[in-house]
Amino acid sequence: MTISYFGYGSLVNVATLPDHAEVTPGTLDGWVRQWSIAGREIEGHGVCSLCVVPRDGVAIRGVMAREPRDGLERLERREHMYDKVDGIGERFRCDAQGASGPNDMFLFRAKPRYYGWGDAENPILQSYVDCVLKGFHDFWGEEGVRHFIETTEGWHVPILADRDSPRYPRAIVLSDSLRELIDDLLADHGVAYLP
Repeated sequence: MTISYFGYGSLVNVATLPDHAEVTPGTLDGWVRQWSIAGREIEGHGVCSLCVVPRDGVAIRGVMAREPRDGLERLERREHMYDKVDGIGERFRCDAQGASGPNDMFLFRAKPRYYGWGDAENPILQSYVDCVLKGFHDFWGEEGVRHFIETTEGWHVPILADRDSPRYPRAIVLSDSLRELIDDLLADHGVAYLP
């Protein structure tokens, strides 16, 4: 028995998944990605995290991950600020074959009590952005990084430059070239950093 779920943020970075997870890149119709979980505490600090909300006429890239069902409890602990939304498989299309996902495919959506835009007290962590965008770059190159930035709402939320002392628990180290690409694209998009 397996579970299948759609990753649209850090779950796109396979380094954050179990080694035995099978990952298929693709597109999900009818959902938009946002920086709109505020107040999550990491080491006593508020932060802003990613979530998705339904919206007709849009699509986002991400991955379908499959793993044994006994991994569900671990996954739900990781995503404890989110509710499962089942039955999204027909809205997913694999990049390679265009096939849809299984009927029982699910995603994680913010629990209502956590939903809200971040702010200076609940910033986006640069170390989190790096982890997410490394995953998008691994699957789709520079175009994937651009897609994430352009299709994600909430870049008015300031970013905390914690790259040198990361607060994000799944922080990764970027190559010099990828770090420069991410920083340049975010600057072009007009993101703001906390002083």
